[in-house]
Formats: sequence, C-alpha cells, structure tokens
Amino acid sequence: MFEKVFKLKNNNTNVKTEVMAGITTFMTMAYILAVNPSILSATGMDPTAVLLATALASFIGTAAMALMANLPFALSAGMGLNAYMAYTVCLGMGYSWQVALLAVFVEGLIFVVLSLTNIREAIFNAIPLSLKRGVSVGIGLFIAFIGLQNAGLCVDGATLVELVDFTQNFSSKGISALLCVIGVLITAALYIKNVKGSILIGIVATWGLGMLCQVAGIYVPNPELGCYSLFPTMAWTDFSKLGTTVGQCFKVDFSAIKPLEFVVVIFAFLFVDIFDTLGTLIGVATKANMLDEEGRLPKIKPALLADSIGTTAGAMLGTSTVTTFVESASGVAAGGRTGLTAMVTGVLFLLSMFFAPIFTAIPSFATAPALIMVGFLMFSGITELKFEDDKLTETIPAYLAILAMPLFYSISEGISLGIISYVVLNVVTGKAKKVTPLMYVLAVLFILKYIFL
Repeated sequence: MFEKVFKLKNNNTNVKTEVMAGITTFMTMAYILAVNPSILSATGMDPTAVLLATALASFIGTAAMALMANLPFALSAGMGLNAYMAYTVCLGMGYSWQVALLAVFVEGLIFVVLSLTNIREAIFNAIPLSLKRGVSVGIGLFIAFIGLQNAGLCVDGATLVELVDFTQNFSSKGISALLCVIGVLITAALYIKNVKGSILIGIVATWGLGMLCQVAGIYVPNPELGCYSLFPTMAWTDFSKLGTTVGQCFKVDFSAIKPLEFVVVIFAFLFVDIFDTLGTLIGVATKANMLDEEGRLPKIKPALLADSIGTTAGAMLGTSTVTTFVESASGVAAGGRTGLTAMVTGVLFLLSMFFAPIFTAIPSFATAPALIMVGFLMFSGITELKFEDDKLTETIPAYLAILAMPLFYSISEGISLGIISYVVLNVVTGKAKKVTPLMYVLAVLFILKYIFL
C-alpha cells in the first residue's frame, strides 16, 4: 500500500527510512505545541484550545502535503506569524483574536486562489537557480541560529548576540547549553559514521543525558528561567476546550473593523506566508535534490495548495497561519524523500493531542543539536555557487540572501534582498535580458513593501 501511494522505490527510499525521517521531523517541530499556545494565549485564547487547534491543523496541512504532493514537508503554525497576530494585530491594533483569525482565514482563501491560478508556482519558477541555492544555504544558517537560541547558547549581549556565560545559573541555563554542545558532538559523530537516524538518536540521547543530570541534581528545574522538569507527566487533555475557538473567526463584530487597516493586516499575513513558504520549499527541496535541471520543483502546485488548506483549516479551528516548516529539513537530512515522511509527522501531531505532556516535555536543548546539524547539511550547498567574475551578478544576490536570513531573523527578508539586488545588479551591469518580467514585478513589490509596511 505504501509503495502504491508514495512511490517509495522511485524515490530510492523505504518504509523504515521514511518513518524515522517523519519521527525526526516531528521531534524538531514538537516545540510548536508548547510555544504557540504560550504566544496566542496573550490574546485571551485558551492555551489548551490553541494546542488542540495547532495539532489538528498541523495534521490536516501535513496530510494534504503527503497525499496531494507526495513530498516530505511538514506544516504547522508559523513562528513569527503567530507573534504578529498576538502582539501586533491583537495587542497593538486592539483587534480581538476572533477578528485576527478572520484575517488569517481570508488570507488562506486568497492562498487557495493563488495556488489554483499558478501565480505562486510562477513566482517559484521565476527565481533563478543561483538564488534558490543561496536561499537553501541561508535557511541552513537560519535553522542553526534558531537551534543556538533555543538551547540558550546564543544570548543577548553588548554585541547584540554573544555566547552564554555557562557559570551563571549553571544548574539550569548553563547545563542546558552544555548539554546542547554535547548533543551536537554526539549527532555529528553518528552522522560521520553513517548511522541511520543519527539526528533522531541525537535528540533522544541528549534528552536522556538531561534526565540523568536531573536525577543526579546537576540539572535543577527553574520555571522562572524557562527550565522545567525533563520528565514527562501523564495527563489527559481536556478536549472540550477546543469548542472555545472552533468557528470563532466567523463570529466577529464587523462594525469594529476598519476596512483599510484590515486589508493591510491580511496583506501582511499573506506576504510573509507566501515568501516564507516559497523559501522553505526552495531550501529544503534543493537539499533533497528534488529540483529539476531548471531549478523547478515538479510538485510545487499541490505543495502550495496543501499549505493553503492548512492555513484555512487552522483559522477555522483556532490557530494562526499554518505554513511549511523549515524543520522539515531535519527529516530530509534523515533520508525522507516522499509523502510518507510527512504523513508520519502528521499522524504524530494528531496523537500529540492525547499525549501532549509527553511531547511538550522534549527540551529545546535536545532538539537544538538536530537544528544545528541540519544547518550544516544545508550550508554545504554553498559549494554550488560560482564566484568567477562573470557570475558575480548571480552570486552576490545569493550572498545577500544568505546574510539576511539569520541576521534579520526572517526567510522572507532574505528573499526580498536577494531578488531586489539580483534585478538591480543585472540591470546596471548590462545584463537586463537575464531578468524575467516576473522578477521585475517582485522587486518592485518588495521595494513598495519596505516603503509602506
């Protein structure tokens, strides 16, 4: 059955590899089940309801990706977009969370239309191959940076970011950061030895070491510093809470909505989601060698449609914009090549509703080594960029995209600068013929975004 549905042999993979890859992807994404309720609860939403909505929307979007596109990409509530909804739309502009969910729902419908009319596919195909490779490398650095932050290795400092002081709060923050370093070395050693499932083994091993440290009294939970017990607690989830958010996006007071401001909110959701999704698909697909000779992803249309379905379903259930996760790269790095990887991840999201305390107990310092190693694997794509003088109009925009993603903490900002610089540099150096009409349109739109948004 799996062979018939997911074409495993055609993709040089097998059930065991795909299942391990799906579990790995889920393990690196499970943090969203804890983080999303924490962020959206600031709007007044019930945390348990948000967790259930997030898990359900993740399953729907990821299952759609698996069955419609047969790609190993997983979806969930996007980081950044959830913060925009909570802190800008609700707390900043004063809108209720119901109105914010309505904006997400409308954005999802627009996404569906754009996907069906090939506009998003055309955008993907218009981006030159060199820029796609740069995006892949940039996402790698971005993922690694997220890992460093999640583990507490990279912290705020006088130089904006700096290495954590291991001696300060050693029994909580310090030992967590140290365990991450050990986890990276374990994962790297396993990967070098070609051990199957090395990334997943690294996560479990790091978590296990943390548990041993807690038993020995080396690690001491400190909720005030965000360091909790590493041992999961068995408890059932209150499913009735989901009723407080389902369908609430349709129960709004339209008289309180300012039309022009509401359109801007929808556009902001739409803009970030489009290019975060495209950037993720480009980066992960490039690493998995899924692009054709012209740098196109053959299954891009159903992949984008699955993303749109996830967003629309998520808004109706009660969560912010659902998008393709960059952490999908961890499953690809573990060997995932088909929709079976995504389906396994989706099913685990569904099961997480019943065993949420177990999955949310996975500490950030245990998943961080996986993100850091995946960053390394995606960074290897930099060798495909050409640095000869006649290729600089290709390479410099790719470099700017790479630079922007981790430093500006945004995939879409990297794509913005990459596209603008690609068009400008090729035009001023007499190579305008290389630039497709759609690239001009995208460059103008990005420039207008910086002016008006």
